[in-house]
Amino acid sequence: MDSFALLLAATLNAGTVLAIAGLGLLINERAGVVNLGAEGLMLVAAIAGFATAVASGSDWLAFAAGAAAGAGLAAVFGLLVIWLNTNQVATGLALSLFGGGFSAFVGIGFVQEKLGERVQFRIPLLADIPLLGPALFRQHPMVYAAMVLTLALAWFLYRSRAGLVLRAVGESPEAAHALGYPVRRIRLAAVVAGGALCGVAGAYLSVVYTPLWVEGMVAGKGWIALALTTFATWRPLRLLLGAYLFGGVTMLQFHLQGQGVQIASQFLSMLPYVATIVVLVLISRNAAWIRINMPASLGKPFVPNG
Repeated sequence: MDSFALLLAATLNAGTVLAIAGLGLLINERAGVVNLGAEGLMLVAAIAGFATAVASGSDWLAFAAGAAAGAGLAAVFGLLVIWLNTNQVATGLALSLFGGGFSAFVGIGFVQEKLGERVQFRIPLLADIPLLGPALFRQHPMVYAAMVLTLALAWFLYRSRAGLVLRAVGESPEAAHALGYPVRRIRLAAVVAGGALCGVAGAYLSVVYTPLWVEGMVAGKGWIALALTTFATWRPLRLLLGAYLFGGVTMLQFHLQGQGVQIASQFLSMLPYVATIVVLVLISRNAAWIRINMPASLGKPFVPNG
């Protein structure tokens, strides 16, 4: 039972990284923009957050630094693809490569750095409940913030006027422009907001989840977060559940190793990526279902007339 509680707690922790980044990418794609640079954004934010945490000792300043780094890079990406109409796929891949190289260069001096002793969070009374207490109520506040953010984004997209406008821009930017909405500025705002969330995810990874700095430490989580948007059919609540599913698969390898299961570590390490491929293959078998749920103008440039 203790082992199960540890696995559940680790699943929530690992899933939080994917959930926050995935929600940011979902905002991008709901506005009609595909950002393949999530891996690079998270890496740059990870070193920015870690360096800030080392200097200040504050997790929250680290998250702010990560969000700022992610938003700044995303703004550059947005200007290129929205105003200059560069290819979204190529620009996103370039951003991912840039982020990997830049973070490795900047992070050289932080490889040996260590953060101060981590604060142990717990919700009074609830944390003492057998089994569920250690698993659910002794998490970092950002774990609960990801859940609240998911509910808030679901409400925003489906219950608020601004959310409906954002979805309209992703479905038919021409119609939104004809109604007087500033499509380009709305898309840029969505890209910046999505980049900020990817930045928070990167900072959480290096400050809370690990906590340390290692070159390339995101290790494909940006790509998994990108796949999650399709897996969730662009719905926030499904994305959160998917993030915990993939988080659980990721942590399962360590759990099995701890239990002494005789399986090659290389096979266990590839489980999250195998799961990603299998899920995408299964979803892709029903092209009509994807087409119905996917924003109609996803990845398509918009040039206003007049």
